[in-house]
Amino acid sequence: MIVLGIDTSCDDTGVGIAQGNKVLANSVASQTAIHASWGGVVPEKASREHLSVIDAVVDEALATAKLELSQIDAVAATYGPGLVGALLVGLNYAKALAWSLGKPFIGVHHLEGHIASSLGAAQLEPPFLCLIASGGHTSLFAVSRWGKYEELGKTRDDAAGEAFDKVARLLGLGFPGGPELASLAETGDDQGVSLPMPLRGQGGYEFSFSGLKTAVSVLLQKQPELNKADLAASFERVVVDSLIDVVVRASAATGYTDVVVAGGVAANQRLRRGFIDAKLNAFFPPLSLATDNGAMIALAAHYKLGQNSNWLRDAQPYLPLDASLRSSASS
Repeated sequence: MIVLGIDTSCDDTGVGIAQGNKVLANSVASQTAIHASWGGVVPEKASREHLSVIDAVVDEALATAKLELSQIDAVAATYGPGLVGALLVGLNYAKALAWSLGKPFIGVHHLEGHIASSLGAAQLEPPFLCLIASGGHTSLFAVSRWGKYEELGKTRDDAAGEAFDKVARLLGLGFPGGPELASLAETGDDQGVSLPMPLRGQGGYEFSFSGLKTAVSVLLQKQPELNKADLAASFERVVVDSLIDVVVRASAATGYTDVVVAGGVAANQRLRRGFIDAKLNAFFPPLSLATDNGAMIALAAHYKLGQNSNWLRDAQPYLPLDASLRSSASS
């Protein structure tokens, strides 16, 4: 089965095509340059840009896969969570496309797409843990089988990627800040600045990064002469150590030895090295599947083939993954 997947949950217009667990195309139109001057994503601008480019991105994906629309067996799209206006663009486009082709429509939860992104790198089967760390989400799931996900813990406040972006702004770096902060950190001393470890000594599997961001802000106010590279490296170290510490404890408690790391922060090289140092059997999606994209939606839809299309499914900007599964079962 060949599935065309669409993701417009935030500021990237992603269209991907997958046949089973093989990615045939992964086209993404980035809006980074459009939002850079604002220092963050402007929801209305994001929605309008999705409308402007989505036809071209679909055409590009089809050309890359060397396919005609008539060869598509199903159309999938993210329905939540995300920016509601942006979500509506991709969701309604996918429904209209599926209807016009007489093909099934499959609604996919955005986080389920990130979990499925591991299929682009390895032949991996559950059970495993999945850490999703991005600009909008930081959660740890136990995946006992495809379609069955238990959220073990999530961030209490800022997502990890959000914290990267906010600290990058404090350091006077560009947008998106995560990659620029990571680049600056490579030149700094990661022990050069003392920063608090979030939720030190906790017994659960939660995350928290707002206090760490505030600590950086206070330090910069009190000591503006601080070496920014050292501060960036120290901040990155604490975030990575916090993420890995939670996953290590969850692995010991559940007995799950395989760990999928997904989301934009999965592209961070220190995080990748940290999982190797922690001797965890970690799987990272290809960099092209780490950030938001349509291919991961097509991959996730592969496991939903055969389910009835829900043509009335609406965009849901706030939707926990476990709640989405309950609603799917009742619809």
